[in-house]
Amino acid sequence: MTRLQLLGLTVAAALFATASVHAEGDKAAGRKLIYTCNGCHGVPGYANAYPNYPVPRIAGQNQQYIISALHEYKAGERKHPTMMAQAQSLSDQDIQDIAAYLSSLAK
Repeated sequence: MTRLQLLGLTVAAALFATASVHAEGDKAAGRKLIYTCNGCHGVPGYANAYPNYPVPRIAGQNQQYIISALHEYKAGERKHPTMMAQAQSLSDQDIQDIAAYLSSLAK
């Protein structure tokens, strides 16, 4: 194996390890952060007043879906005043933690 190939494999392994570390959230931290989420998403049969539609259940939701959705609300790509405000207050790590916790719950 040439030095260049070995260097490439080493760099790829380092990037993979780094991505894995950052991709994981802290479930315990996420559990503490979801207290405001439960106000709407934790009430069975709750319907949002504006616009009027049932609030989706997020417990057990796919982790990557939660991460993507919160980032989209934060960036204004998804439009819902309450969710946009909530997402604005979250750091990237908070989002990872919330997603890790919620995805670990049974549906």
